[in-house]
Amino acid sequence: MRLQKQKQPYVLGHRGASGYAPENTMESFKMALEMNCDGVELDVQMSKDGELVIIHDETIDRTSDGTGWVKDLTFQQLREFNYNKTHPEYQHCDIPKLDEVLSLFKGTNKIINIEFKTAIIKYPGIVCKVMDLVDEYDMNNQVIYSSFNHQHCVDVLDRQPDAYVGFLYEDGFLEVIDYVKRHNGTALHPALYLVEGAEWVKEAKEKGLEINTWTVNLPEHMEIACQLGLTSIITNYPDVAMKIVEKYK
Repeated sequence: MRLQKQKQPYVLGHRGASGYAPENTMESFKMALEMNCDGVELDVQMSKDGELVIIHDETIDRTSDGTGWVKDLTFQQLREFNYNKTHPEYQHCDIPKLDEVLSLFKGTNKIINIEFKTAIIKYPGIVCKVMDLVDEYDMNNQVIYSSFNHQHCVDVLDRQPDAYVGFLYEDGFLEVIDYVKRHNGTALHPALYLVEGAEWVKEAKEKGLEINTWTVNLPEHMEIACQLGLTSIITNYPDVAMKIVEKYK
């Protein structure tokens, strides 16, 4: 799968519309959907009893009123806490399961960027469990897979060679274009500061790689992404980005 060519970047809500609602919650994903952006980015991990849950950090401390490692808590235990900490104006938010998010977006034309949050905890079997669920929902044409754990990027492609796979990175990376091409990746997923002024952007596009950058929250940075002709902007403020990219149609 590749994203349909268009003149302006796609806009993906980073952990939903996380500038306005608690990140990686159904409330945040619903708000992004209501904003009619092109899709969302989310992070998947596994509970102690093997449920695919949506949360960024390996612990629940920063985003909830609980404490502990996701891997050490059952799904029932994870659901005992309130995940509204990044936006306490929301009374209560549950940690979602991946199937709940897929259900929300099934039947739409929206993109779901599923990031395997496996840099620290490897979660054996997570790639197959996620891909099985996407197959079950028949949503392969809506899903981007990405990870900082590039072994899992390769694992996805070994199972599904035509999957859309983005290689995440946030530090200087020598010969990154050739590296991703060698491993049959679809896209580069660099941090925003690696894109600004980068001479490699043109080369990457010429060699057939798409570029989806994160986390683009300032309007002036959204303008740069548009001017560079990047494929996607991943942002906490999808409504702001949508207004800016509209000018580049």
